[in-house]
Amino acid sequence: MCSHCEKGFTDLSGLRSHQRVHTGERPFTCSQCGKGFTQLSHLQTHQRVHTGEKPFTYAQCGKGFSDPSGLRSHQRLHTGERPFTCSQCGKGFTQLSHLQTHQRVHTGEKPFTCSQCGKGFGHLSSLRSHQRVHTGERPFTCSQCEKGFTELSCLRRHQRVHTGEMPFTCSECGKGFTDPSGLRSHQRVHIGERPFTCSQCGKGFTDPSGLRSHKQIHTGEKPFTCSQCGKGFTQLSHQQIHQRVHTGEKPFTCSQCGKGFSQLSSLRKHQRIHTGGRPFTCSRCGKGFTNFSSLQTHQRVHTGERPLTCSQCEKGFTTLSNLRRHQQLHTGRVNSVGWMAGAKISESETTVAYKKR
Repeated sequence: MCSHCEKGFTDLSGLRSHQRVHTGERPFTCSQCGKGFTQLSHLQTHQRVHTGEKPFTYAQCGKGFSDPSGLRSHQRLHTGERPFTCSQCGKGFTQLSHLQTHQRVHTGEKPFTCSQCGKGFGHLSSLRSHQRVHTGERPFTCSQCEKGFTELSCLRRHQRVHTGEMPFTCSECGKGFTDPSGLRSHQRVHIGERPFTCSQCGKGFTDPSGLRSHKQIHTGEKPFTCSQCGKGFTQLSHQQIHQRVHTGEKPFTCSQCGKGFSQLSSLRKHQRIHTGGRPFTCSRCGKGFTNFSSLQTHQRVHTGERPLTCSQCEKGFTTLSNLRRHQQLHTGRVNSVGWMAGAKISESETTVAYKKR
């Protein structure tokens, strides 16, 4: 029996191996990387990491493993067995270590702490990813544009920008997204949910990034500045898109006609010309639109809303283009054939416009 914890063993060698847990002794050392182990069998299993040996193979799929415990855990993927169950929520796991990690969700335990800022994490892998914020390390690099990422999952999500893959699709309008969080935020547009609210004006947003950007309207902060023209932006992504005005870069190309676009959203909108897709439908009259903003403008026909008002005569309009055309009546900007900003007006309107000058 162990004198430290009173655990019992059937043989002396088992007791000796166990006592190294308390003493910290690791007499079996890997000759390649120097890592120490309490048992010779653990060292032998570890050495397969270096040799690549995987002697334990699953017959159904042919996948190999360096130790039998890895094989047993894998077999549960095929059988659906989840023998390790959380006592608090009933969720099942294929491995004990996965259950132990999950239980920290309930206990709030964060045993892995960053030495630089003190932030705690429930997973060691999460701590390692976080530490790259301090070191600036971005070990996962995109082969197409060389952009670096702190996590492999972030790189995979980014690569969908190049491939055009949108595996997460909205069941209501068919719009695709590169990640599930983008889909969840979008779905709030349909149900009208806006859980993130501005404390100053009460305006609601579907996602926290939208709220953060909005708050800068109140503070006037525009931390992202264009190096060429000095224009400021509330978001880095907006600055990056703006810079393409100067560079002429159009990285998003239509596969059908070859037309280039500076924004991915512009490409998606354009592609609907080829497909005929009109995923945004008016609930009142059934008319379809290629983009959400066009639907919103159309809905004002039904609601009678005229949110854009002329500062001189207070007349209301449903669209900005109509307001701008109207404002030219006040300025008198009419050409010789009675056209204003591309909109023909009557002879009486022309007379009124000239009289006001």
